[in-house]
Amino acid sequence: MPAPVPTPVPRSLVVVLRTMLVLAATGSLVVLAVILPLLWIDLESASRGVAVSLIVVLALGVVSLQVIGVCIWRLLTLVLRGRIFSREAFRSVDVITGAMAGGGVLLVAFGVILSGGTTAPGLVLLVGGVALLAFAAALTVNVARRLLAQAVDRDAQARRLEDELSEVI
Repeated sequence: MPAPVPTPVPRSLVVVLRTMLVLAATGSLVVLAVILPLLWIDLESASRGVAVSLIVVLALGVVSLQVIGVCIWRLLTLVLRGRIFSREAFRSVDVITGAMAGGGVLLVAFGVILSGGTTAPGLVLLVGGVALLAFAAALTVNVARRLLAQAVDRDAQARRLEDELSEVI
């Protein structure tokens, strides 16, 4: 295996990003452990089906954000090791794309749940707009994955050419 390529990303930036991920993960655990149970209590006047649907959709949304955070952490590890332009990165990027698209679906479900009650139509439209942004983000990550694939292929081609050249010399 060839030596890792030095990373063009400063280690301090990775530390800042990881700190943000830890803070976000901590906040998401608070949401799952404290906020959602309190919301469940607040929803006692709502029908059981609406309350359960709302809590499930919100919990799955938080979990999808946690999955994205874990994948970003894994990608940052590859950056630090100088291996971001490798096939190893594809799995994390694919999972991020799926989690973002799943989040968009969850937002649509959230909007549908909200539209069945006395929620203002503007709020339902706002949730729909955020769902649209989630789908756009998933497509953007998919484009980045395609660029990553192209970079990995070019890197592999360059390594083959270097090997051939070193054999000739």
